[in-house]
Amino acid sequence: MRAVEFQEYGGPEVLKVVQADVPEPGPGQVTIDAAHVGVNFADLKARAEGYRVESLPFRPGLEVSGRVRAVGDGVTGLRPGQEVVALVNGGAYAEVVVAETATVFPLPEGLDLRTAAALPTVLPTAHALLHEVGRLRAGESVLIHGAAGGIGTAAGQLARAAGAGAVYGVVSSSAKAGHALKHGYDDVFTDDTFLDDVRRATAGRGVDLVLDPVGGDTLRSGLDALAVFGRLVSFGNASGAEPWHVGQPELYPLGRSVAGFSILALARTAPEALRSLAERAFRTVVDGTVTLPVTAEFPLSDAAEAHRLMGGRTSTGKLLLRTAD
Repeated sequence: MRAVEFQEYGGPEVLKVVQADVPEPGPGQVTIDAAHVGVNFADLKARAEGYRVESLPFRPGLEVSGRVRAVGDGVTGLRPGQEVVALVNGGAYAEVVVAETATVFPLPEGLDLRTAAALPTVLPTAHALLHEVGRLRAGESVLIHGAAGGIGTAAGQLARAAGAGAVYGVVSSSAKAGHALKHGYDDVFTDDTFLDDVRRATAGRGVDLVLDPVGGDTLRSGLDALAVFGRLVSFGNASGAEPWHVGQPELYPLGRSVAGFSILALARTAPEALRSLAERAFRTVVDGTVTLPVTAEFPLSDAAEAHRLMGGRTSTGKLLLRTAD
């Protein structure tokens, strides 16, 4: 089978198509004949910085849709030929992918394999950020960084559906604002001025909830953008900045709080909680509450081009790879 791996860290050019043996599922696992594979920023960080890479060569990829090829010992509820979508811990850039059954889901009703490949990381993450972790209540205001990306596109729609009083987005350039405004946002700011923009838009009050995948100085400014009793949820460190520690001086005066979320960590530590979360989140696509636009699709052999597009910070929505050239 074909797969895409890198043997050294670097730019998109280090991604190489290789021939590999078809894997067999172990106990509690299935193999999936991949149809579509999601591209995520975590894949770029793995390639460039070694994020979550235990050894080289490494095969990126966290989400896949396709058909079950084979099932391992002890697997129930899944069968060869069944259409599924799965969250994996890596290795999805391949024609055949191994997945733990706890994070393999039957294809949601009414969805095709192409659309479903955009679900596994985006929808549960957006849902958790707003509801399970962020505790968004009707009438509250929310500020979402990365508003034009996959998670941001979903989070804007989910916040609107939850009755948020105001949904503000932050994008890296004004060219992306139009995309976000079509997906639930009332106003969209750029990352170089968002703190002043929030203060202006809220008459100095601030927002009730901030969702931040960037970290570093952006996280610090996000904390300053919070209203009294506001909450900030960190779900990434795209900036690559050193971890920042927040404590009593920042939180006590206005009763602010900070929380965190990682879908991959939840999959590892509490797979049943992830499964319940994912099932709730997937229903919002099935019932039409959320639409996930796939804005670009590349053959598996052109994974490097997908990385260039995402890394250039000009992409919007969700990017996919397809295994059939």
